[in-house]
Amino acid sequence: QVQLVESGGGLVQAGNSLRVSCAASGFSLASYTVAWFRQAPGKDREFVAGSSWHSHISDYADLVRGRFTISRDNAKNTVTLQMSRLTLEDTAVYSCAAGIGPTTDRSWAKYNLWGQGTQVTVSS
Repeated sequence: QVQLVESGGGLVQAGNSLRVSCAASGFSLASYTVAWFRQAPGKDREFVAGSSWHSHISDYADLVRGRFTISRDNAKNTVTLQMSRLTLEDTAVYSCAAGIGPTTDRSWAKYNLWGQGTQVTVSS
């Protein structure tokens, strides 16, 4: 089986931190470009952060740069998104995705494999 499964979502107060994780099975994430996307009700799916397959260089959306960190744990075959200083606008379903491109792509259509998503809700 080849799949991605997110975990770690939940309710968090604004200003605090939360970490969501994405576990891969059936393949090695180290050989894929990976990214996190999010989608809030009534809004388009948007790119959050990515890590390239070729060099594992990170890329961040402007709204999260400096607050979020994407990282890989190759031994555990996971990718995580550490989120800090969360705001109400960060509330969304967060999904991880994998693609075969050597560099990150901010278009969701360029990714081949998706997890089911995990809900992150930020309260005031």
